[in-house]
Amino acid sequence: MARAVVTVIEQDKCIGCGQCVRVCPSRTLVLEHGKARVAGDRSLQCGHCQAVCPTGAARVAGLEDDLGEFASFVADRRWLAPGDGDPAQLMRLMASRRSCRNYQDRPVPREMIMDLIKAGLSAPSGTNCQAWTFTVLPSREAVLALARGVGDFFARLNRLASRAWLRRGLAFLGRDELERYHREHSRSVSEALTEWEASGRERLFHGAPAAIIVGSKPGASCPAEDALLASGHILLAAHALGLGACLVGFVVEAMRREPGLAKRVGIPAGETVYAVIALGWPDETYARPAGRRRPTVRFVEA
Repeated sequence: MARAVVTVIEQDKCIGCGQCVRVCPSRTLVLEHGKARVAGDRSLQCGHCQAVCPTGAARVAGLEDDLGEFASFVADRRWLAPGDGDPAQLMRLMASRRSCRNYQDRPVPREMIMDLIKAGLSAPSGTNCQAWTFTVLPSREAVLALARGVGDFFARLNRLASRAWLRRGLAFLGRDELERYHREHSRSVSEALTEWEASGRERLFHGAPAAIIVGSKPGASCPAEDALLASGHILLAAHALGLGACLVGFVVEAMRREPGLAKRVGIPAGETVYAVIALGWPDETYARPAGRRRPTVRFVEA
């Protein structure tokens, strides 16, 4: 993904150390006559040069420093070298985070939601596209409005899935999605919709008072991966800030298949939703981290 070169090297500050040239992934910079200068015609706009320069001579236009400032806490803006962090505490944070499905009836401050989005921006993105988008539902009313639309979608889908002739006909044509949905999900979805109608308890967002919808603009090299990496950072940051969060896959699927749902929350055509995060103050406490299933691991020699 070619992007314009917006890198500037202030010649009076440059000491000719060459570090910016060494770390530039696009070969945008060269070292000539003891000074760095812009020579390439493309750039990832990654800011490596800006981050490595000891004198502040390198600058990339459009990189916002205030996105590293937070309302909920004071960030340590110093670069942390590999090996200088606390792996035990990092692992404790990652292992302690759990998907929350019980929330207090308490709003999440908007400035705290913005802090979570800023945490998401610290994630890597393919070719540094940073094409992700974040659509915030800041109130329980807004969350419920989307939940009702998603509920209507699944009610219609269940009606379709109840027609055996349609499921089997589609499967015969090589499209077995409806058959698999009927087998794996339609019963639990029907039970959840019935419970919601009878008692008012919705099991999509589980009573969460806010939500963040993570998507991507067109043109990113790997938009799904970018959005999910940003979502992972948001989930960890939410736990660190005392919040509970949960990815809601059913909502993502409904928004993909029913374009009107995305339009309803202000997402323009062309953007794709990859993650929906329920968010709120947790009304649950755990005694210890849980284990994990043993994975499949392969070491492949050359």
